[in-house]
Amino acid sequence: MEAFASRDFRRYQAARAAVILGAEAQSVAVAWQVYSITHRALDLGYTGLALFLPGLLFMLPAGHAADRFDRRQVILVCYGLQVFCTTALLALTRMGLHGVYPIYAVLFCIGTARAFSGPASSALVPHLVPEKHFVNAVTWGGAIFQFANITGPALGGVLFTLPLTQLLPETTLQGAGIVYVFTLGTLLWFLTLIVSLHVRPGRMEHRAASIKVVLAGFQYMRHSPVLLGAVSLDLFVVLLGGAVALMPIFAHDILRQGPRGLGMLRAAPACGALAMSLLMARFPLQRRAGVRLFVSVAIFGAGTVVFGLSRSLWLSLAALVVIGAADMISVVIRSSLLQLSTPPEMRGRVSAVNALFVGASNELGEFESGLTAQWWGAVRATVVGGVGALIVAGLWAGLFPGLRNADELSSEALRRRSA
Repeated sequence: MEAFASRDFRRYQAARAAVILGAEAQSVAVAWQVYSITHRALDLGYTGLALFLPGLLFMLPAGHAADRFDRRQVILVCYGLQVFCTTALLALTRMGLHGVYPIYAVLFCIGTARAFSGPASSALVPHLVPEKHFVNAVTWGGAIFQFANITGPALGGVLFTLPLTQLLPETTLQGAGIVYVFTLGTLLWFLTLIVSLHVRPGRMEHRAASIKVVLAGFQYMRHSPVLLGAVSLDLFVVLLGGAVALMPIFAHDILRQGPRGLGMLRAAPACGALAMSLLMARFPLQRRAGVRLFVSVAIFGAGTVVFGLSRSLWLSLAALVVIGAADMISVVIRSSLLQLSTPPEMRGRVSAVNALFVGASNELGEFESGLTAQWWGAVRATVVGGVGALIVAGLWAGLFPGLRNADELSSEALRRRSA
């Protein structure tokens, strides 16, 4: 609990919990709307692509902005844009949505806001706590993130099916519209708390934009085998093993569940991740970080195979809980590697490169899942992806011995190994 001694860390995490809660609820509503309109797996994949493309297009200026400008101000501007985007989703829903292209356009704008806010948010966290408490801050940050991930999808499913027009006949809100109003409230609460932060990191990079300055994050990561191995491992494992985009298909067609079942499936990985993050907060990772990283990735792949083969709701939920717990170990180790082995003035640009990898593994992974499910079916696509994740884990353990042998999570040890 050392990290919570910082006032700004407490407020930042309260803001973060609220906004993730709203974003996860919104993602359930968007996925259900898209699948209800088209009933095509590929169109679910396009939602991930719409969120990913801005990260690919704006990664370099986003990283430079995070180092060039006050990171708190960058975050405020980006989430202000997200308020506009959620308002647009609400307006489209109220007008009666019959096509998916307007949703994709709004998701592209949300992806743009995330592309700029991600590096700034990641680089801001080390300013909120002393360095000796940073791993503890990452672990508790992960616990809060997963708590919101548990509650958000389930709450999104409940709100989507809430008979508000029966309870309040004078209102016209129903389904996705109720979810979007809730998300707007969480975004406004987030902005209020971020404004109240005392931390003012200011500019870390005082040089104007140039090719050399903007590409510095790439150069730093390219010369650090530990960082390169960690982020590329996450890229390929989640790209192959992620099945989040296909959950509406599993809920609707395979497990025969409705929106509430989808909410349960979306929340299950977060349940496992929350339990693991609380365990890691009590018993923190101190040694053998590299070995634990690869073991957790292998468990992630195996759990994905079980989920793909399951025809039972409870077995599917159990597999997703294991997947979430394994992923939480990976997240804490990779986040600590990223921030502790990177100089403060470079964190924005290195975080931007990492955000591209994370975006590729998540949003582009959703597109890949939708595409392969369109070709092979959801079950086969998920099982093949899980097997692929296991193969990647084995290959990377051999290709990046420095990552495999990483031991202590501290700035001194990591920068010495990254050199």
